[in-house]
Amino acid sequence: MATTTRPELIKGSRAARSTIALKLTMAVSGLLFIGFVLGHMYGNLKAFGGEEKFNEYAEHLRTLGEPLLPYSGLLWIIRVGLIAALVVHVTSAVLLTRRAAAARPVKYAVKRNVGTSLSSRTMRWGGLTLLVFIVWHLLNFTITKIDVSNGATGVDNPYQLMVSNFEVWWLTVIYLVAMLALAFHLHHGTFSSLQTLGLTNSATARARARAAGWVVAIVVAGGFSLIPLSVLTGIIEK
Repeated sequence: MATTTRPELIKGSRAARSTIALKLTMAVSGLLFIGFVLGHMYGNLKAFGGEEKFNEYAEHLRTLGEPLLPYSGLLWIIRVGLIAALVVHVTSAVLLTRRAAAARPVKYAVKRNVGTSLSSRTMRWGGLTLLVFIVWHLLNFTITKIDVSNGATGVDNPYQLMVSNFEVWWLTVIYLVAMLALAFHLHHGTFSSLQTLGLTNSATARARARAAGWVVAIVVAGGFSLIPLSVLTGIIEK
């Protein structure tokens, strides 16, 4: 008996597996970023302990791994890993967006937002906003270390650099807008990651995943926002 295989079915199967792989890649890289921003936010809160405590924390990050690794060695490994994860995350998001757009019938375009949350509808623009912010944030505090208040670069005192920048009101506003975008992104991203990993297979599990999204969003974005608001209101000062 002769058997035949339809090429379109093979192609569709491969496309489906590829889409699943992209979603898994986004989920895993997204969870890595959630872990990173939680740790980063916790470290930033050291600013409430004063200049000495904050700068001691910043210096400790650079000495991690010594003497096995050179000064700042482990920190740079983490940075390179995060950049790679970011590239993978953004690339997967772009590919999935293109596939969704290609598969969506034009006649349903008006109804595509029905039943979706604000955080899910703003994922693309929020993600783009965060990408631009990350580039600026790295220039501001890591690469060139720009003190916006006076235009100085290469400032080696992390605490003074942070306070001087957040004393500039418009820079604080930009930062807070970015944190709002981060909150929306984390809210939907946490739920989506758990869903992709198969952890939302019941109504109870879905409710817990949504709650987890809210908790992560509020804790991370709220924690980050405390610093610039405290500087601007004089609670944290030079």
